[in-house]
Amino acid sequence: MMGLMASDETRTETRTEAPTEARVQARAGSGAPEVPGEAPATRAWTTWTTRLLMLGIVLAAVNLRPAITSLGALLEEVRDGLGMSGSIAGLLTSVPPLCFAVFGVTAPRLARRFGPGAVVCAGMVAITAGLLIRPYAGGTGGFLAATALALMGIAVSNVLMPVIVKRYFPDRVGSMTGLYSMALAFGTSVAAAATVPLTDALGGHWQPGLAVWAVLPALAVLPWIPFVRNRKAPTATVPSTPPPGSQGEKPAEQPPLRITRSRTAWALAVFFGLQATAAYITMGWMAQIFRDSGVSAGTAGLLLAVIMVMGVPLAFVIPRVATRLPHQGPIVVVLGVCGLAGYAGLYFAPVGGAWAWALLLGVSNCAFPLALTMVGMRARTGAGVAQLSAFAQSTGYLISIPGPLLVGVLYQHSGGWGLPIALMSALMVPQIVVGVLAGRNRTVEDEAAR
Repeated sequence: MMGLMASDETRTETRTEAPTEARVQARAGSGAPEVPGEAPATRAWTTWTTRLLMLGIVLAAVNLRPAITSLGALLEEVRDGLGMSGSIAGLLTSVPPLCFAVFGVTAPRLARRFGPGAVVCAGMVAITAGLLIRPYAGGTGGFLAATALALMGIAVSNVLMPVIVKRYFPDRVGSMTGLYSMALAFGTSVAAAATVPLTDALGGHWQPGLAVWAVLPALAVLPWIPFVRNRKAPTATVPSTPPPGSQGEKPAEQPPLRITRSRTAWALAVFFGLQATAAYITMGWMAQIFRDSGVSAGTAGLLLAVIMVMGVPLAFVIPRVATRLPHQGPIVVVLGVCGLAGYAGLYFAPVGGAWAWALLLGVSNCAFPLALTMVGMRARTGAGVAQLSAFAQSTGYLISIPGPLLVGVLYQHSGGWGLPIALMSALMVPQIVVGVLAGRNRTVEDEAAR
């Protein structure tokens, strides 16, 4: 698939190596640069460079969730080993969205200063270090701190993935978003399915079972190294004669959008937050829900993997379909209905229909690639995408923080999963409503200018 995309890129490069003055003027007048403070992107790359960037995107995406789902598969063992209560475990499952909200908002500023490639490379290093340290940090505090380090790397990479796609692949936002969403879903599901067997193979202790996942981000560092010093995207060949009326002046950089004035930005942020709430409850607690219903630890991990692996094909299909629709509301409704059906089945027959409920919840979890696709569609320029991505993700992750924690509290005080499942079902309704609003054919630039 990557080879096919790269060959398409090569054909595009051949057509655009010598842009006309009109095309350059059109590109220059299209808006703010792809990442604030940088020059517009070009297709004048070699096939090798394009493929290396695509490989870097895929490997980075693979590492954006194993830190979370590997912990979910061993949550009971970690709780016993560290002496955690249900409420503290709920706090632990709320750490990912908290870190994503706090650190994700810094990603555009870091990208302006160091370049997006350098920031993603540093993010992979942080994930590697955090995953290596946390099983052996000693005590709950050290475990949380090392987890936060890994999640910091995930947070900045989360925000910059849509920006990098919009910047370097502006004509294939749907395809590239689908590609890295597939890789993200693949990494998520593999970690969920393989953590328990790997732990058994490594002696049955949870520490090496978690630490082994540091290998993947260490490998992901490598393809980003050539892009560390590449702070600016390669620029098109600009004619020696400046456009009429420019008088040789450098185009003025557009000021940042007043993103909070956009209703679409707020709707997308809330949609992002509610789907993240469902996702992190699923990643943190779903395996435990199945285990408490009488399913073995290995089977519970496989069920969680089924939920996550549904995103592999659908994460590629949904963005491509979404980019062809003027309104993404119908997709939002379908995903929401699948979620409601899955939660209803989980409440009434958690063991008898476990595999069916896992499939339905897996479809519902594909709201994440849809949200990322809408981030790329609801802004016209790379600068707008950067601001919208940071705002929607940071605000969304703040919204999602209480969800996993509240599930832990409800579980501990009620002694069962009835109330937590009812909460998950109730949250699906507003997710559908704001998703329909976020899917309208509008741009944040138009709304922020009003």
